[in-house]
Amino acid sequence: MSVRTGTPEARVAPVKQRRMLPPLLAHVLAAAGALAAVVALTLVTDEFTNLRIATIGYYLIAVAGLTLLTGLTGQVSLGHGAFMFIGAYTVALLVRRVPSFPLWADLLLASAAGGLAGLLAGAAAARLRGPYLAGATLALAVGLPALTRKFPDFLGGSNGLSFTVHSRPAGVGVPELRWQTWIVWLSVLLALVLVVNIVRGRLGRNFRAVRDDEVAAALSGIAVGRTKILAFLVSAVCGGLAGGLQAFLLGTAAPGSFTPALSLSLLAAVVLGGLGSVWGALWGAVALVYFQAWSEDLADVLHLNTDVANNLPLAVYGVILIVVVLAFPRGIQGGFHRLGFLLRRSAKQKENHEKH
Repeated sequence: MSVRTGTPEARVAPVKQRRMLPPLLAHVLAAAGALAAVVALTLVTDEFTNLRIATIGYYLIAVAGLTLLTGLTGQVSLGHGAFMFIGAYTVALLVRRVPSFPLWADLLLASAAGGLAGLLAGAAAARLRGPYLAGATLALAVGLPALTRKFPDFLGGSNGLSFTVHSRPAGVGVPELRWQTWIVWLSVLLALVLVVNIVRGRLGRNFRAVRDDEVAAALSGIAVGRTKILAFLVSAVCGGLAGGLQAFLLGTAAPGSFTPALSLSLLAAVVLGGLGSVWGALWGAVALVYFQAWSEDLADVLHLNTDVANNLPLAVYGVILIVVVLAFPRGIQGGFHRLGFLLRRSAKQKENHEKH
């Protein structure tokens, strides 16, 4: 048996110091550190890599929102791309028709538009479960992009809407793409602060209670239907923001970017990264960007024809997803937790062996 040294006061003091820092402040400081790391990374990489870093950013908030919906409340959605579609077209329409609006207002309205759609979808799907819920949300992902062909004059038809946003202040000697990457990650990290506080607060506990047992949650006083709708609302706000940031970054909103395959890829990223984990959302977003890039590079090296090259990223992503899920049922983040546990146990066993 090991003996702890030091007075009780000495052992308690560090704990008290940690508790003195409010969770919200701790999350804000962590976000500031993450933003500084992103800025430093963009300064030492080329523009193409900056674009990939920005793409990881808006995928991160989209996957985080879906993680909250699927991982915390157990509602499987196959229509998350529809909320990104709404956010992207909201930004495109605002930039083209109300150019006097600042970018932050456009992004807020894109998030609000996505949230409103999520509120309506959540209210309609509150009584649905399992495959019925998945089918209803998939219909949303299929149906919404089709509106662009129904209203081509307003939504641009199959070609979508193109626009230009001059977000960089005059006199700032930073390349436009690098500045856009900073804006994307600033927006994403601010949104993640709110998401993490929701996940670790009372509402997050209600989400998990509903996921684990709806009957027990209802008996404990939780409004199950309202909690499910709130989960849809928060998730859709994240999706709307992700779509708005994508449109801002690419300067276009086109229906081809929001096919049902996008919704399936986002759900796969949630599973790959780790259900119910914000860190898992990051690994899933990185996988979405880089597995596709590596697959395209592989197709170029092998000189594959166009049809095979277009489908190779999906095939590679599917194979990697199966391998990861078989090896780490809780995803990449679960694998890291497992690895950390094994290392700590090994170190402890080594310490005990040395003592004896």
